[in-house]
This record gives sequence, structure tokens and C-alpha cells, in this order.
Amino acid sequence: MKQKLFDDFKEVSAKEWKQNIQYELKGADYNQKLVWESPEGIKVKPFYHVDDIQPHAAAHKEVLAPWRITQHIVVSDISLANKSALNAIKGGAESILFTLPSVNVDFKSLLANIDYTSTSIHCQFESILTGDVERFANSTQIEKEHISFHIDPIGQLASKGNWFINMGQDLQNLYTLLQIPTTQRPKNIISINAALYQNAGGTMVQQLAYALAHANEYLNHFGSNIDTITFKVAVGSNYFFEISKIRALRRLWKLLAAEYGIVSDCHIEATPSKRNKTLYDYNMNMIRTTTECMAAILGGANSVCNLNYDFIYHKNNEFAERIARNQLVLLKEESYFDELQNPAEGAYYIENITDQLAEKGLLLFKDIEANGGFLKQLKYHTVHKKLKESAEKEQEKLNSSQEILVGSNAYTSEKDMMKDQLEVFPFLNQRKEKTLIEPILERRLTETLEKERLKSEGWQGK
Repeated sequence: MKQKLFDDFKEVSAKEWKQNIQYELKGADYNQKLVWESPEGIKVKPFYHVDDIQPHAAAHKEVLAPWRITQHIVVSDISLANKSALNAIKGGAESILFTLPSVNVDFKSLLANIDYTSTSIHCQFESILTGDVERFANSTQIEKEHISFHIDPIGQLASKGNWFINMGQDLQNLYTLLQIPTTQRPKNIISINAALYQNAGGTMVQQLAYALAHANEYLNHFGSNIDTITFKVAVGSNYFFEISKIRALRRLWKLLAAEYGIVSDCHIEATPSKRNKTLYDYNMNMIRTTTECMAAILGGANSVCNLNYDFIYHKNNEFAERIARNQLVLLKEESYFDELQNPAEGAYYIENITDQLAEKGLLLFKDIEANGGFLKQLKYHTVHKKLKESAEKEQEKLNSSQEILVGSNAYTSEKDMMKDQLEVFPFLNQRKEKTLIEPILERRLTETLEKERLKSEGWQGK
């Protein structure tokens, strides 16, 4: 088709659009009526124009690798984990994320009959001990270059308050793994648990800045010994902002990596947020996780690992895992989310928000570095205090229904409210339908109250 469409229509400037909107408002204030401010301090306008994007956005064409459906498997028994992995792959998983007790496991049995060429293998560990690392470094039982490791001692410190062993030994263990010849070591060694900051209530600017500062601590220690880094991010319900957040993170990594002579792109693994999931109306979680996975895909995540709709009260089970995986299969095979290359590119709104998030994240990162770096701010609880402040502000909005989630948080029923006192038990019994989760809730509340009583009497056990 040689004839161009819309040639007969003249271009409309941003100024003309705004003038027409102000006319239609009939005297009402434009900023008060139509402009709202996000928790990140970004003022969102009712429309966006080509003038709102920076020149680099129109000129830069980013090529992203296809995203992969990821299944998370906690390994307690090697043979059962292998069976679960093969079943997940048969059901549509293209990547497996194992959580393992340590580096010293029988990988050959764990990965038996798994085709490495078509399925990505990722391993994260509950403990990193020196002896286990040394044994792994000297082992030849598997082709290590087919595996990616997710080792994050700083993330362990941020979430648990302790290193795996201590700072010096943990960093030495990482260095030992990084010294394995490239063809004999895992494709990736270091990961950044940025999901921790989202689930703790941090704003998107905080998430980006803390993730970057977190990564910079490793780069300061290991420099160009690091090939690339995996960022684990949690995706919330602010759809377009979450798309922009992931795009901004990739942009900021390239900026930081270039300072250390690293040219490789980062790997971004996305999972839905745990902050906005509901306990009583748990089927609503499927809608929330679907939109969050969509945002992750459109933002350019390399792998997406969905949350089970019943994860709050139920251990991993085959049915919930299949449903979570099928949500991603539907997005890929029925909604064609794998057909377009970087579909968010060029959208004025998304490009503008991406630029602002990246700029604000970079400013906060520079402030962290100017005040001693990320580890120092962890040590003096600065990060924790900032996250707590942001979480409290977010909770206030949810409690007052200023923040409307996908679902029904603005229209809650007294029957769906949980009390903190012991009277919750007769309250639950009075409900017309007793659900399967209520005995679980009762047991957990009883255990919590009993622990509080024993603690008050001086008992120090766990």
C-alpha cells in the first residue's frame, strides 16, 4: 500500500490539545481535575504527545530476547523435584527455577532427562557454605554452562539480617565461583533480589535505586569478573508504571555496567507482587497475577514466574501450579504475547514514565553512594526505615480505599474482615459457609497467641 494514511490530517500540537481540554472543562482547574501524582512523585497527565518523549526514545530500537515461562520448584527430594520439573516442562514451562538447600547437590540426578538446549535451568540456594562451593568448583558431574546460579549474600543480609556465613567468607565464595573457567562454570552467578524491596512496600524509585546500589556493591568487589547479573523483580498492580519500571531497570543496568566495562545485558526474572494478594477472595488473585504478568512481559522481562493463586495459605500443589503456568501459556499461545518485539516501545506515556523513573532512580542511587553505599545504609537501617515509611503510606491509601485494586478492596464486607483478638473464632463459626481455609487460620492464630503468651512468661524458644 503506497498511499499513506492520515495525510489529509494536520498535526496537532500538545498546546492545542491542552487548550481544547481546558475549554471542555468549562472553568474547572486542569491540574486538580485531570493530573494525579504517583507515590514516586511523578505527575501523570491526561494525555501524552510526541513532545513528551526524549529524542533517544524515538531513535533507540532495543532487541529483547523472547520471554520464558518459568516454574519454581523447591527441592527437598531430588527424584521428586526431577519428576516435578519434567511434568512442568510437559505442561508448558520453558525454564525451571530450583530452590536448593546448598550448592553441593546431585545435579546429575536433579537434571536427568531434561533437555538443556530448550529448557533454561536456574538454581538459587538456601545456604552457601565454603566446603560446598569448593566441592562444586572441583566437580565435573554436569555441564555447568547450561545452568544459571542465583547467589545473593547481600540479599540474604537485607531479608534475614545475617550473611550466609559472614561478609568476608560469603564474598570469597562468590569469587571462587567466578574464577572457574567460563566454559566450565554456570552462565550466571550473581542475582539481585529486587523483589524484596517491592514486597516490603518500596516505591518504584526506591526499588530501582536499591537494586542498582545492591548490584554496585558486587561490581565494586568483583568488577569485570562478573559477566552479567540477574535481577529478580516483583510486579505490582500499577500496570503502565510496572511496564516502565522494568524498562528503566534495564536502562540503568546498562548505564552502570558500562562504568565497569561490562557490555552484556542483564537477565530480568519477574514474578507478581505478594503485597496485594487477597486471602478470602483468593480466586481474585488469578486476575491480579495475570495483569501483573502481562506488565512484566510488555516491560521486557526475560523470564516470568507466576504465583499460585492460593500461595498465602496453601503449600505448593500440582493443581495451583498448573493453573499459574496455564495463565502464562494462555498469554503466550492464545494472546500472542510472544509475537511482538518490544511492543511498549514508542508509546508516549510509557516512554515518558520510563524516563522519569530512570532519572529519579539514578538520583537516589547517587545519593546512596554519596552516603557510604548500600551496605552502610543496610547496616544503619536506613533502607529499612525508608521502606517502612513507603509501606505505611501505601497501606493508608488501601485502608481508605484511595488505592483501588483489581477486585473489591473498596467494597469489603464485615464478614470478610479478620479480627486480631481471640473473638475471631466464634465470628468465623457464625459465617454461613465455612471454607476450607478457616481451620488453617484458626490453627495459625492459636499458635501465634500461644507463642505470645509463652514469650511474655519468659520462654525464649522459637
